[in-house]
Amino acid sequence: MTTTAEPAPVAPETGSGVWLHGVVAEVAPTTLAGIPGIAGTPVRAVTGAGLVAVVGDAPLAEYGEEALRRNLEDLGWLERAARAHHAVVDALARAGAVVPARLATVHRDDDRVARVLAERHDELSGTLARLTGREEWGVKGYVVPGVTPRTEEPGGGGGAGAAYLRRRRAQLTAREEGQRIAADAAAAVHAALAGHAVAARRHAPQDRRLSGAATAMALNGAYLVDRAGLDGFRALAGALADRHPELRLELTGPWPAYSFVTEPAAESAWP
Repeated sequence: MTTTAEPAPVAPETGSGVWLHGVVAEVAPTTLAGIPGIAGTPVRAVTGAGLVAVVGDAPLAEYGEEALRRNLEDLGWLERAARAHHAVVDALARAGAVVPARLATVHRDDDRVARVLAERHDELSGTLARLTGREEWGVKGYVVPGVTPRTEEPGGGGGAGAAYLRRRRAQLTAREEGQRIAADAAAAVHAALAGHAVAARRHAPQDRRLSGAATAMALNGAYLVDRAGLDGFRALAGALADRHPELRLELTGPWPAYSFVTEPAAESAWP
């Protein structure tokens, strides 16, 4: 008879790591005062190579490498962490340009964070310069049912079965035409808004379960806009909404420039 040994339980990590929220060129102590970090403790600044990383203590029992691997599969935990992380990044963005860190970027200690600032100095400084004086705005476009042309039901004989097939064919043709019209409108809206922005990204449309909308999303655009040109951008979005009644446009923002920050492809937070 053979027996299989139960895997030994992994002991929880002890101590505290450092959760990176974002990088800025400078930050006033008053900006950080009272902002809770990922674990609810106040955030603080770590300086290096002329840059500032805003971090928070992260107990390794919950935010260590093994714990994160488990927790990132827990949607409830992930949502709470994302909200706490965003709250800090958003507060920094309201004070100036910020390079948001990827969610769950945890380092061993402040020295490692300072080394990252030095190693990526040129990249981070260039990104901060590009984001200064600019904001990310989102525009979502939802399909408006009934606005697209409807295909008339074709006539003809052939009995009830043939009539049913004709109706189904007409419905499918109308649906395909509606989807084409919505896609064309979304492309036109995005192109117009991109022309008024410093940079633009077109993300994949969100599923209805995520967007909470009653109809399908045809456009999920992000736009980096100069603050000086914001009124013009808003006015253009309003004019495009009038020009394309087949889409319901929703303008959101300002957001930290998540869509316009290049994250390292394979940087390990645990060297």
